[in-house]
Amino acid sequence: MTPDQTWAGVFLDWPEAISRRGVVVTTLNEAVPFKGFMTKREMLVLERQNPDSLGARFVLMRYDAIAAVKLVDPLKAESFKPMGFEGRLSIS
Repeated sequence: MTPDQTWAGVFLDWPEAISRRGVVVTTLNEAVPFKGFMTKREMLVLERQNPDSLGARFVLMRYDAIAAVKLVDPLKAESFKPMGFEGRLSIS
């Protein structure tokens, strides 16, 4: 599975137990905070929490431009199981 397929899977099958907000870190090391998103097979639309320095409120991004996703809300380990993760975290 390629990285873009992996990230597409994360966003296309986002679990209901996890709020649709966080921070996407791009392959260019740009952090894009988002408060919502829309998906399609090839791209992602991120709704920014605040406009960036150019006034942009939305970012259209290919999945292969994503390096990491950070989640900002407190979560329990069970929240990650629908994403296919196994094991335990120090939180329960």
